[in-house]
Amino acid sequence: MVYRDFGKTGKKISALGFGCMRLPEIKIAEMTEEEKRAREGLSWYESQRDDTWKIDDEKAIPLLKAAYDAGVNYFDTAQFYCHFKSQATLGRAVKLMEREKVMVATKIPMAEVSETADFRRMLEMQLGLLDMSYIDFYHFHGINKQVFDEKIMGFDLKKEVQKALDEGIIKHMSFSFHGDVNDIPYIVESFEMFSSVLLQYNLLDRTHEKNIDYLADKGLGVVVMGPIAGGRLSMSSELSQKLLGDSYSTPELALRFVLGNKNVSCALSGIENVGMLQDNVKIADIEVPMTEEDFRKAALMMEELKKFSDLYCTGCNYCLPCPKEINIPHLFNAYTYHNVYGLSDQAKKMWDANKGAPVSECSGCGLCNEKCPQQIKVAEKLKEVEKIISAL
Repeated sequence: MVYRDFGKTGKKISALGFGCMRLPEIKIAEMTEEEKRAREGLSWYESQRDDTWKIDDEKAIPLLKAAYDAGVNYFDTAQFYCHFKSQATLGRAVKLMEREKVMVATKIPMAEVSETADFRRMLEMQLGLLDMSYIDFYHFHGINKQVFDEKIMGFDLKKEVQKALDEGIIKHMSFSFHGDVNDIPYIVESFEMFSSVLLQYNLLDRTHEKNIDYLADKGLGVVVMGPIAGGRLSMSSELSQKLLGDSYSTPELALRFVLGNKNVSCALSGIENVGMLQDNVKIADIEVPMTEEDFRKAALMMEELKKFSDLYCTGCNYCLPCPKEINIPHLFNAYTYHNVYGLSDQAKKMWDANKGAPVSECSGCGLCNEKCPQQIKVAEKLKEVEKIISAL
């Protein structure tokens, strides 16, 4: 296993991290109609709690231990993962490891923070679920600027964090991010206690590339979630051949690309089984998973492929809002997956998952044509794309 500097923490982190969001589970009961009614109106966060499921510890714990034996030393979980069961299972697995050689990361659910005291309440609850005396990397979970301003700064959580650090019940404070790409510097510079950041980055979504460089310069460790683009790059395609002329599988190409960024500390994989673990470890064992030349070439070719597409939609969203509520950029992006990257199965899934109005609702008003910087004849192209994707 290759190990990298984890920012200025003094820690060496395995290039591959274990994301404990997809541990093997077992359905143990069906929810009654009364239980279903009781869940109506719950927040998204609370709706994730479901005692009709349990983690299959007979599979999950050996899988976690196998990752540790292969050299993985960073394990990431959260309160609601696996129907709220992930933390307890990880805690049981870590007892089979040398605790001082493992970095455990979990997250405070910001949906549960409505006053200052909630920080300590949640931290103590999670220490209990993990059955640990300390957490190595404690994250504010999925924050954006609004949550940062209103809750972290608004409730003066700096004092609570400092107290927990002084007591040694957390070793480092971190955050995972799901906000505007331009807000990370503001958050980092307003809260000097952060040691690392968890953010999304992959071959299809490079919006945080400058932030990754910025964070590395600031001495923060960078852990990447979604290196396989949430499964979008797990399917077979000709992408590797198109970008580099190599025969890597698409998921191998994706992981090599993320680890090819020298400022990425660790790529987090939601490992579900031994086969997936073995495939990921093979890549994380390579000292140079992608040369700087190939990294630049892959990034450049991704952009060039888009430009040579017969539909160069940049996803700028200027065409929105559509009077008929058609999600034009989403549909065009689905077509790009098929036409440019050869990810046809994923393109079809994206098209079918469209939450906007269907193309048949288009009235041909032409507002989108007027607003498109690429001068795409949007209404006409939508109908062409619909025929192509429908035939997949």
